[in-house]
Amino acid sequence: MKNEFRKMKAVGYNSACKITDPETLINFEAEEPTIGSNDLLVQVKGISVNPVDTKVRSRMTPDNKPGILGYDAAGIVKQTGNNVSKFKVGDEVFYAGDITRPGTNAELHAVDERIAGIKPKSLSFAEAAGLPLTSITAWEILFDSLALNKGDGKGEHILIIGGAGGVGSILIQLAKKLTKLTVIATASRPETTKWVKKMGADYIVDHHKSLSDQIKTLNIEPRYVVSLNKTEQHFASIVELIKPRGHIVLIDDPQNLDINSIKPKALSFSWEFMFTRSMFNTNDIEKQSELLNSISELIDNGTLMSTVTNNIGKISAETLIKAHQLQESGTVIGKNVLYGY
Repeated sequence: MKNEFRKMKAVGYNSACKITDPETLINFEAEEPTIGSNDLLVQVKGISVNPVDTKVRSRMTPDNKPGILGYDAAGIVKQTGNNVSKFKVGDEVFYAGDITRPGTNAELHAVDERIAGIKPKSLSFAEAAGLPLTSITAWEILFDSLALNKGDGKGEHILIIGGAGGVGSILIQLAKKLTKLTVIATASRPETTKWVKKMGADYIVDHHKSLSDQIKTLNIEPRYVVSLNKTEQHFASIVELIKPRGHIVLIDDPQNLDINSIKPKALSFSWEFMFTRSMFNTNDIEKQSELLNSISELIDNGTLMSTVTNNIGKISAETLIKAHQLQESGTVIGKNVLYGY
């Protein structure tokens, strides 16, 4: 379906590169998207930056140059495909996009309606854009990977390694508000410790020290461990501290894990990757729309709080370079967002 406009502002990159390289990200004019029958054409009003943005930029040269990065977005529906039934022109939406399609660092973006949700009314577009990718990841960890139901987990503990980041911040909240799990989160600085307490963690341990020693001191044996970063560094300790027949979930990309070490305790092990449903057009792809609508409702009724801590400014190559630098620093608390053009 052709759109009435021809060009749009966008931020792109031409080759895999470090964020310090000259013209690592550039402002340019791109062709406006052509939408499919299930697509929404969204006027992008807010975006956020995630670790996946920096990984793709640093590792993957785009086939069509310049490539457009960006996954999280919130905006207004400007046009709908022929088969669209969930949304209409003028609706405010938020979503985490599809890693196989051009990204959200542009004025207009095409997204499958089945992975988009209704934007929380109580949040600005920029704040709303800080939620989708991390919320989908956290929700799928709890209710798909760990196969929990709402209200489950009484008497059990979950350890979240990397509690102050984007996924950790919303995962702590979901575990506390929607399950009966006791939450242990890791943090290592005064400001991150304060943040994970705010998110609702029951216990806090330092990931720069032995996790197994600290958990033993608490006299706790978690059934569930979610490792959000540096899994290789912590894996031996995870295997030591977790309850037999427990479950480990991770989202990072460790190169070497001693998977045989989990056999004596008969542990379950899984990865979470929130792009899987859109990449493979799974039969249950619409679950992402449904869960985003649930997140929106939980935000608007006050059950969940925004995890945004920093609004960097209007979308441009310059502000996105700053956002990528912050993301790669490993010091981001919650989420960094940007707004409009």
